[in-house]
Formats: sequence, structure tokens, C-alpha cells
Amino acid sequence: QAQLVESGGGSVQAGGSLRLSCAVSGLPYSINALGWFRQAPGKEREVVAAITTAGGSTYYSEAVQGRFTISQDNAKSRPLEYLVYLQIASLKPEDTAMYYCAASRGDEYNYWGQGTQVTVSS
Repeated sequence: QAQLVESGGGSVQAGGSLRLSCAVSGLPYSINALGWFRQAPGKEREVVAAITTAGGSTYYSEAVQGRFTISQDNAKSRPLEYLVYLQIASLKPEDTAMYYCAASRGDEYNYWGQGTQVTVSS
């Protein structure tokens, strides 16, 4: 059974930093991308960053470009297991949201974690 377990969220003051982690295991097949999404109260879920599992190519939304860094720890991974991080810096109150990790084999993100809450106070 696929499991995506996020950790590292918390409450910080504006300007602070956090590192989110996502441990992925139990997948039935290899995937080609891992992504971080967030959803704030009353807003739609949005992608903030993504990374390809093979080449390490990254994508960032305009809202987080330059402040967030996505990375994958291949050294700690076994076949069909992945470890992905999201380093978030210079946090703003508008970054407050539930952050989710997701895995994609193709065009869609098929597997999702339960989320980790990030709260930024001004």
C-alpha cells in the first residue's frame, strides 16, 4: 500500500524557515515526478514545486520562486521508495497552508500524503 508521509511543518514567524520532508514507500511502480502542493483555507490547492525523479529537473510556482527549494535524497532511497524535501525560507503569512506531497507517474499526481501544516505569523 502506497504511503506518503509528510513531516516538518510548524508555526513560525514571518521571515523564518522550515524544511518539510516526505517519505514515499509502497508504490506499485516507479514514478517520474514528486511534487509539493499547498492549500490555504478557502483557496484551491496549488502546486508550489516539483522535481523529476530521474534527472532532478525542478519546477517552482511564481509565488515561491527564489524562496523554496525542492530536493530529492537518492542516497537514502531504495527501489520504489523516495525521500523528497522542501526547504522553505523567508516565510510570509500568505504561505500559511496545509502542504501536501504527491507522486506522479505520468500526467497526474496519483498518490497523496495527509499533509503537514505550516502557519506563519506576522
